[in-house]
Amino acid sequence: MQAGHGDGAEAGHQTDDEPREKCGVVGVSLADRAAARPVYYALYALQHRGQDSAGIVTHDGFQQHDHVSMGLVGDAFDEDDLADLAGATGIGHVRYPTAGSVNKSCAQPFTVSFNSGSLGLSHNGNLVNADEIRDELARLGHAFTSDGDTEVIAHDLARNLLDGDLLSAVEETMGRIHGSYSLTVMHDDRVVGVRDPRGNRPLVLGELDDGYVLASESAAIDVLDGELLRDVRPGEAILLDADGEGYESRQLFEVDRTAHCFFEHVYFARPDSVIDGTLVYEARRELGGALWAESGVDTDVVMPVPDSGRAFASGYADAAGADGAGVEFAEGLMKNRYVGRTFIMPTQDERERAVRLKLNPIRSTVEGKSVTLIDDSIVRGTTSTQLVALLRDAGAESVHVRIGAPQINAPCYFGIDMATREELIAADRTTEEIRDAVGADSLSYLSVDAVADALGEVREDLCLGCVTGEYPYDVDGEATDRDVDRPSAGGLAEADD
Repeated sequence: MQAGHGDGAEAGHQTDDEPREKCGVVGVSLADRAAARPVYYALYALQHRGQDSAGIVTHDGFQQHDHVSMGLVGDAFDEDDLADLAGATGIGHVRYPTAGSVNKSCAQPFTVSFNSGSLGLSHNGNLVNADEIRDELARLGHAFTSDGDTEVIAHDLARNLLDGDLLSAVEETMGRIHGSYSLTVMHDDRVVGVRDPRGNRPLVLGELDDGYVLASESAAIDVLDGELLRDVRPGEAILLDADGEGYESRQLFEVDRTAHCFFEHVYFARPDSVIDGTLVYEARRELGGALWAESGVDTDVVMPVPDSGRAFASGYADAAGADGAGVEFAEGLMKNRYVGRTFIMPTQDERERAVRLKLNPIRSTVEGKSVTLIDDSIVRGTTSTQLVALLRDAGAESVHVRIGAPQINAPCYFGIDMATREELIAADRTTEEIRDAVGADSLSYLSVDAVADALGEVREDLCLGCVTGEYPYDVDGEATDRDVDRPSAGGLAEADD
């Protein structure tokens, strides 16, 4: 069994105060045109979910073609690369690493060649039992070229494909892996999309004029002029016909409770995407309205932290106006979209200066005024501290901070690169202590119940691990928020690969 890809140069790691996007996956099957360019466009629409690497794998009915590269989608491919990716079926991936190294060996889609054909795999999420499965497969002779969990899934699938069809192999692997995942898998010229039984990571199905598409977000379907059909259900596999004429649905696993990631709606997903039946933009506006209802303060100006705070601030201001408050919505912080990512800043002083490079207050909007600053979350607190100071330097009389999510006081193990407990400002501080640390006149977070209401969910069907410290999967050393059966990684017999 051979796997790709080769080692690449290790990149730097971000150190700023924002949660990191996870990954984005795409799968396409078309009737009579090459899949590479539609996959490429779809990846562009998902670029916000990962900026470290991008890749596409296609199949022309005879052989598999692949191209992966470090960097943004527009830098990873040129016209010749797309021309070489022949075939009407394909999968794609954009990555920010949450498990595995930051180098080309962990770039996706991951490819495997074996006795039963070729396999490509794109993964959004994170397994919590990958090491157990890796160790077992290694004992059986599987050679690994990366330290990522995606390669573990690929090898397990390839092994199961020796004895069964694609859906049976997927079902067998799903019975062994534990954690969050949305997958697009290509075995020869068949594409299948899979969502983990708790539905932690999003995956949607869309129809094009000449085929079907699977993607992490509906925005990727929109860019292809497609129609969003529905979310892939938790535990469901969608197998696209190789000729683009239809698809097969099979419910492989069911659980009593889901564990949808609320942070998709709060931060990660594009505002124009529909996830789990809810338009992200409207969800954020509702969250902003709930923020006013729970902790509104009648200031002169309410302004967002661009760009993720904008819909929250809009909903907050509208709710304030409906209550008769004289709060004015204003774009008081201007974003420089041409500043490089903060991991290239070699010193702490320069990293702190990067906030001023990225965001500059409009003095006339804030000078002499009371200001409400709205953001989606506070992670380490450094950005909030610097923004409060910027607004005071610009002449704000008072600065009140409102956050459109609950306090993040625990790490995420399921695909979000969140800070460790030691780095999280809320891990060992009260709200008042955080307020004092960031220098605000007041600080309030949104309640968990308000988040659930805005998303049309009960809190028991959300993943709230980063908020409560109790997780919907069995993570070593952590508490669970439900009864969880962790699958056994053992029991594989010897086989010829």
